[in-house]
Amino acid sequence: MSAPSPSLSIARAGGFSLVELMVSVVIGLLAVLFATRIMTDSERNKDAALGGSDSMQNGMLAMFQISSDAEQAGFGLNDPLITGCNTMFADSQGYELAPAKRGAATIRPLAAAVIEPGGTGPDRLTLYAGGAPGGTSTMRVIKNYIGGTSVEVDRDPWGYFTLGDVIVVAPEKIGADCALAQISSVPDKPELSFGATSQRFNRGALGANYTGNTTRLFNLGSGARLAFHTWSVEDGYLRLRATDMANAAKNSQAVTGNIVSLKAQYGFDRRLGAAFALEKGTAISAWSSTMIDADGDGVTGSPGDYGRIVALRIAVVARSKNPERPAADGTCSATTTAPTLFARVQPSEATAEEVEIDLAVENDPIDWTCYRYRVFDTIVPLRNAGWRP
Repeated sequence: MSAPSPSLSIARAGGFSLVELMVSVVIGLLAVLFATRIMTDSERNKDAALGGSDSMQNGMLAMFQISSDAEQAGFGLNDPLITGCNTMFADSQGYELAPAKRGAATIRPLAAAVIEPGGTGPDRLTLYAGGAPGGTSTMRVIKNYIGGTSVEVDRDPWGYFTLGDVIVVAPEKIGADCALAQISSVPDKPELSFGATSQRFNRGALGANYTGNTTRLFNLGSGARLAFHTWSVEDGYLRLRATDMANAAKNSQAVTGNIVSLKAQYGFDRRLGAAFALEKGTAISAWSSTMIDADGDGVTGSPGDYGRIVALRIAVVARSKNPERPAADGTCSATTTAPTLFARVQPSEATAEEVEIDLAVENDPIDWTCYRYRVFDTIVPLRNAGWRP
């Protein structure tokens, strides 16, 4: 048998040729590129899924808490004498009633809900409710009040009013100013006192004068259960000021993060004359982000207008916790246009009033288009509006 050719042996000993090596490198690079693309797409999909989950949880939590407040709003405050009355109010812990316009004047109305419109930014929504377990007890003031720390009433208040209860004093004339105070001693005669410095609200004086036998007094229940709540959105956080939450009366406390907007609208019942009969049910005939002349008396923001609020339309906009990665040119496309709120007609008798919003968060250096958003909206009937005396 002949020996192998020397040239063949040398060729085999030399390993891969240059062409074979280059082909292998190209195949490897293609494999790495393919694997990188798969990982990048996977991360992008994961970010989108997690972002949607974050916004879902935060938005649901925010909406649950606000709508729960709205369901209780107006409890104890639904008598026409005090609904929308301009209120003399002072809290030693710093809570302030929400301002609103009545014509050209600024007032502090006592009502189920007060909306402070924020334009394209977040609104501020204030919801008021008393805590009297059996509804609102009422008595008549029988002697002129021109200052001091007590008022005389028409009967023994025992069993109806007690130490620490919050009272509202209001003339028997719709539209007059009312005052809120807190009982500072156990009533043992037909008189209620509010002079002790240990009490929170309007201690020492009512802030207005009242005429005997034409003024009524209402009980909102224990001061510890007085639920005056103001919801707002600041720097991406849903925040709450409240009379019944520790350290939250003057300075709002963060409730949940990654909330970029809170918007609200009044639902008015604008039926006129005998058609406006709440004991026969309410009907939403107009939505508005601002107060309107709902009762047709020529004054915007009158007590009658607050008495026509029968529902609230509330929207919360939440965003993902983490922004998505921008494209190679530095732009983001997670969200390209801001949503329009309240566009759906509901109920059919009420025309929708659409609201445009700004999704940018103050002091956030990341562009708002890098986040994903979810909108949560609901309509809450103000059930206490229909239960007024």
